[in-house]
Amino acid sequence: MRSLKDAIPEPYWLTQAGAPAPAAPLEGVETADLAVVGAGYSGLWTALLAKERDPHRDVVILEAGTAGWAASGRNGGFCAASITHGFDNGLTRFPDEMDTLLKLGRENLDEIEATVARHGIDCDFRRSGELHVATEDWQWRDLVASHAAEAARGLDVVLLDQDSVRGEVASPTYKGAVWDRDGCATVDPARLVWGLRAACLRLGVRIFENTPVERITAAPGGLSLHTWRGRVTADRVALATGAHGRLLRRLRQFIVPVYDYVLMTEPLSPSQMDAVGWRNRQGIGDAGNQFHYYRLTADNRILWGGYDAVYYNGGRIRPEQHQREATFEVLARHFAETFPQLEDVRFTHKWGGVIDCCSRFSAFFGTAHGGRLSYAAGYTGLGVGATRFGAKVMLDLLGGERTELTDLKMVRRKPVPFPPEPVRSGVIQLTRWSIAQADRHEGRRNLWLRTLDAVGLGFDS
Repeated sequence: MRSLKDAIPEPYWLTQAGAPAPAAPLEGVETADLAVVGAGYSGLWTALLAKERDPHRDVVILEAGTAGWAASGRNGGFCAASITHGFDNGLTRFPDEMDTLLKLGRENLDEIEATVARHGIDCDFRRSGELHVATEDWQWRDLVASHAAEAARGLDVVLLDQDSVRGEVASPTYKGAVWDRDGCATVDPARLVWGLRAACLRLGVRIFENTPVERITAAPGGLSLHTWRGRVTADRVALATGAHGRLLRRLRQFIVPVYDYVLMTEPLSPSQMDAVGWRNRQGIGDAGNQFHYYRLTADNRILWGGYDAVYYNGGRIRPEQHQREATFEVLARHFAETFPQLEDVRFTHKWGGVIDCCSRFSAFFGTAHGGRLSYAAGYTGLGVGATRFGAKVMLDLLGGERTELTDLKMVRRKPVPFPPEPVRSGVIQLTRWSIAQADRHEGRRNLWLRTLDAVGLGFDS
């Protein structure tokens, strides 16, 4: 396609100027009070919060690549208040706790905003909210019902009819929308990573990059993390590896790696911006089962991603899967349908990344090695904000005392596990096909999807 001809096969965010020089890899033997495995959002938030709680705590981060090279530097930059992967998902799975989870999620987003300001993190944090748009009549009916439930719980949500939403953002595909005015911010994902990394270093966290942990073993008074050229022995360990975790066998039954793909346009001209509107600069997601998400950057590019979530049979994670031309062409075609007034806009970057998906779509938590190790995983693509909440949970679990967070059913219960391969691949591919069929048939879910709904798996993309 002409619009994709010159697109660079790299994540736009990570190609920006200003990336920090990599920290030296671990060599030799080190000790620490707390060792964090992974320097994405989950690991960086854990280390930062640990030092803010106790400045004297000796904290080490071990990162297999460089900070943010995986999901934290490849996402769309939607920093949501929801810690349950959206209101509807949370209400379905945690109805008795929903008011508490809404409160904790809003507090979490407030605290992220305060942290960004306190540490001077230049990541284009904009709390402009999010539009959930309907592009089909059945989606509009669902949005109206969802809005009523959200408004009844006191959320700042506004229902927009077709004329009103097109007044916000000019697309002929829109039939209506719900504007969550305070529950989502957009950020520059890589600059948020780099800012959190810098804040950790200022507080005395030691970071070793290009240092993959190969195994974890028991040691006198703690756990040892073994790497190619060294070892760290720590009293406590926080595992924050997302889809890339292979260090704890029990996690493998709960996580599948799903690839998500993204395009980034060139900067829009003033006349192109006038043609689109978008003066309030909200993040946008449509209401299909296979949904798109999109937003503006600081220099008025449009990030356009989602829709075609891909599971490669066998759960393989390979560098060559970061590019998928068939999906990029689908995304480019859908972009043109959504914004026909931007037919001359070219894409400058195209990329993909792995999401750690679990069957309930929101993070799950636990401990291992007699409570000396804690983990959080399964954010399913909404982890930019929720990882900070997950970091607090991991630290509370390592503390070994009951807290408001560790008492939550959401924290105490695990999602339904996935079946082993090759059944896992068959189940996931059947589900993906069924989801696509539902979108083509006014949202009607076939027998397979209804069965998943009945057992609490309610899949969408």
